[in-house]
Amino acid sequence: MPPLAPPTAEPAPVNRVRLPVPTRLRKTVLVTHVVSAGTWIGVDVVSAVLVAIGWARSGDDRTSPHQALADHFVVPLLLCGLVAGLVCLVTGVLLGLATKWGLVRYRWVAVKLVLNVVACALMTAFLGPIGELSTGEQPLRDIWFVSFLATTALALLTFATVLSVFKPWGRVRR
Repeated sequence: MPPLAPPTAEPAPVNRVRLPVPTRLRKTVLVTHVVSAGTWIGVDVVSAVLVAIGWARSGDDRTSPHQALADHFVVPLLLCGLVAGLVCLVTGVLLGLATKWGLVRYRWVAVKLVLNVVACALMTAFLGPIGELSTGEQPLRDIWFVSFLATTALALLTFATVLSVFKPWGRVRR
């Protein structure tokens, strides 16, 4: 009877790019990623509320002090959201390169990367119409489009958060 062969280890992935990063720096990037994602979600929630206020006011010529305050801060707030989204994207790529998860090694990471890019594009598309709404000079032509952007971006960011927690699906086949 021939001897049993020893168990073989899995071969190392061929295209494995992993940057050697000190633990403190990796954790700092991770905290920055989580905080920017939380900020981005918060800005998106506020955007959805501002859209609801604009929707309620769309046929009304009166402006409330709350609306005037919202009008004054809406575009800077959305720019902060876009910056938070870009910071989230950059730190996510850095974490993908510096951790075992990789950028496209696991399906959930690849999906998060795509969701992040799409949500950044939605935020950019949102800036024009919401800026139009906030100036009050010209009524918003298509409130449905802005509502779609706000709710879709919030749904994408929520789904990305769920993916981060549950890490479903497994590895991408090569």
